[in-house]
Amino acid sequence: MAAVLSTPANSSPMSGLARALLQAGQLTAEQVALLQHKASEDKSQFIDKLIAGGSIDCATLAVFCSETFGYPLIDLGALDLALLPSDIIDAKLMQSHRVIALAKRGNKMSVAVSDPTNIAALDQVKFQTETSVEPVIVAHDALLSLLASLGKSAEQTLNEMVGDEQEIQFIEEDAAALAAEPAASEIDDAPIVKFLNKILMDAINCGASDIHFEPFEKFYRIRLRVDGVLRDHAQPPLSIREKLVSRIKILSRLDISEKRVPQDGRMKLVLSATRAIDFRVSTLPTLFGEKTVIRILDPSQAQMGIDALGYDPDQKELLLAAIQRPYGMVLVTGPTGSGKTVSLYTCLNVINKPGINIATAEDPAEINMPGVNQVNVNERAGLTFAVALRAFLRQDPDVIMVGEIRDLETADIAVKAAQTGHMVFSTLHTNDAPSTLTRLMNMGVAPFNIASSVIMITAQRLARRLCSCKQPAAILDEVLLAAGFKREELDGSWTPYRAVGCERCNGGYKGRVGIYQIMPITEAIERLILSQGTAPEIARQAEREGVRSLRQSGLLKVKQGLTSLEEVLGCTNE
Repeated sequence: MAAVLSTPANSSPMSGLARALLQAGQLTAEQVALLQHKASEDKSQFIDKLIAGGSIDCATLAVFCSETFGYPLIDLGALDLALLPSDIIDAKLMQSHRVIALAKRGNKMSVAVSDPTNIAALDQVKFQTETSVEPVIVAHDALLSLLASLGKSAEQTLNEMVGDEQEIQFIEEDAAALAAEPAASEIDDAPIVKFLNKILMDAINCGASDIHFEPFEKFYRIRLRVDGVLRDHAQPPLSIREKLVSRIKILSRLDISEKRVPQDGRMKLVLSATRAIDFRVSTLPTLFGEKTVIRILDPSQAQMGIDALGYDPDQKELLLAAIQRPYGMVLVTGPTGSGKTVSLYTCLNVINKPGINIATAEDPAEINMPGVNQVNVNERAGLTFAVALRAFLRQDPDVIMVGEIRDLETADIAVKAAQTGHMVFSTLHTNDAPSTLTRLMNMGVAPFNIASSVIMITAQRLARRLCSCKQPAAILDEVLLAAGFKREELDGSWTPYRAVGCERCNGGYKGRVGIYQIMPITEAIERLILSQGTAPEIARQAEREGVRSLRQSGLLKVKQGLTSLEEVLGCTNE
């Protein structure tokens, strides 16, 4: 044995693991000498040559080390890797000595190793961390795999996630702002730029309405809202969160040094000579960094025409008659993300003619429409909705659109504009059309002013549209009756459908369709407003006049096969 190991080729000392395997009879002296020689030639470790030579497999070796040296054995695959302490051991030391910190309690630290006889490595870790090191045995292949994953840089990860570079460009003024920004050079590194471009293009290509960039303690998540439903899209390295947010801030002209308060901005992406996409950007400080939400605003949506929005023929006729009147107020109500802005811009597009002066005040202007004078509200500078409205009235307007009526001052000016020969469009956040009237009363608008100005209220929701892969659904009559259908409607002349799912859609749905409640203000409803009637009383009168509730309009879409009963029940109340 000594003769074999004393040759020049085997002059390196025998490792502790080699000696243990030799003494246990797992390897012969000749095998040990050969493996030691190969490791010395390649400047590698004995354990690498041992596993590569096939003399013993990783699992068997891990069990042998645990039993021989008396250290606990664990399976790395059973651990939640996100909970491993990542900043205790220096990254270079961790990679060179093949150790991973598992846990630290006081002055003691458990480290994962596959060769517990590598005393030099353990001593280095002990010295660098100033802790008492307790080895834990893991399989050699699992350890190397995890080390490779931990050692992969954020840049490598992003390059793998991006793939082919996306050829897109932002509008010139944003590019100029990016070049002029002092910190731009720090943020403008290729992986971050390409990754953000890819996320934006992915969102546009799949028809998403919003992109959420969300930092958490242990991971970073990007989600897309497609057809009204949020879904996970990517989980890039947590370490890029600051650079990614800074890149977005620079493009949308926000202050990259301000991280303590929310900020709002916008940017524009040029896809071709004929198409550009606007993005509305909002940042919000959270516990683990700034959450960023990007709303995708496609101007082509406002050009779709009123027929594409899903109004039923009688609703469309009522709406067109109202918006073409010379004066009055049309209100659109619904929750955030229900398509109110697209509906308003579609109406503006119908009446946008050279002979009409249209002015809008929004926070911010979401869709750029040629021929319409659009103003961005800036409350910090004192340009509120009320201030913009007063200015509009001195600008010889025919049609005024207010992005949202939020307070009594704005409501009062909008009402007076509608009473003095102007057509006013605006939005509120209420559940349905009747409750919009009581909301205005609660804001302090006098009932007689409401009755003399408001001519129509439309409430709306967006339901997911069934894909062509839909299948007939077997639904009991009792369920249909409980949903709101009448007994006489269950005559077998129509078929409800259910979502199935195919490669072209998202879980059986593709796109969305509007559900509307169109309520004209008739003389009977005006009398209820003047007597300060409640929302239920106004709703009952509207129903007597033939106004369908949101639920009834949704059920009509079910009869038409446009959406499913489950979708209507999920987005409307009865």
